[in-house]
Amino acid sequence: MRTGSIRVLATGTFDLLHPGHLMYLEQSRALGDELVVIVARDANVKHKPRPIIPQEQRLLMVSALKTVDRAILGSESDMFSPIEELKPDIITLGYDQHFDVVLLKEELATRGIDARVVRLEEHDPCPLCSSRMIAAKVLKERFPNGDDRGPED
Repeated sequence: MRTGSIRVLATGTFDLLHPGHLMYLEQSRALGDELVVIVARDANVKHKPRPIIPQEQRLLMVSALKTVDRAILGSESDMFSPIEELKPDIITLGYDQHFDVVLLKEELATRGIDARVVRLEEHDPCPLCSSRMIAAKVLKERFPNGDDRGPED
């Protein structure tokens, strides 16, 4: 650990950036002095539909948030290599992230990464606090009859 500084690491896809992402990152930042965010690469998102927004744009958006000190793209081949390099004191998981905390802690220990893993509590849901809810609203309001021609500009 760096002297007098607690580094917190948050990870995610951050597709269609929304208030739920902001709440997750603000809760993460409140646990330390520095917040570093690993943004998932397009090719590594396998637990849900592929991102709509390309990884470079998602990285740009996350980097622009005031609560984030630094954001990087994850590794294409080993999700733990950036964690080994960053040496976080705390790794936060969102309430809905798919990681198994026990398995994650075991892998961190195997790699000599001494970080506390914190699963953040569920937040008060808002109408558009998930990418899935945003996409559903866009489809319902912009294509009410299943018309796939797209909205006219």
